[in-house]
Amino acid sequence: MSPVILVLTLVLLLLPVAFFVAALTYHRLFVLPALFLLFISAWVWLWFRPGVFVVGPTDLEVVWPLRRRRLRRDTITSVRRIDRQALRNETGWALRVGAGGLWGGFGFLWTARRGVVRLYVSRLDDLVWIERGRDTPWLITPEQPDAFIRALAPATSRSGP
Repeated sequence: MSPVILVLTLVLLLLPVAFFVAALTYHRLFVLPALFLLFISAWVWLWFRPGVFVVGPTDLEVVWPLRRRRLRRDTITSVRRIDRQALRNETGWALRVGAGGLWGGFGFLWTARRGVVRLYVSRLDDLVWIERGRDTPWLITPEQPDAFIRALAPATSRSGP
């Protein structure tokens, strides 16, 4: 996680504690927002935040605690690192739809130039753009972006017939 996202995550994780303290010292109804925030935190961790990206011989598997998704490698046309300025140039104005702030940004990015982009980032640097031809592109932050890109390179640098 980048330092900005780490600080934001810590602040957001302290909110339920503050509400529990308020429930103990002021009024017990403060326990309701505390429980709601704990539920949201668990939901983001289990459903939105991927734990690992696994590059296999035929697919890229994205693994969350409660689900998995496989992207066939033959649907991936290119994979490259992209910095924030290049991302802004590629997408134009963007709006995140999904979970954001707690452990990163996850869900969709609606962009002015590229339409919908899948978004699974936990850092503000080391971004990796996955182009998928006619399918929705993905923006992710794998743990080791250069190794990730090298692992996908054979599938994305196919030569013609």
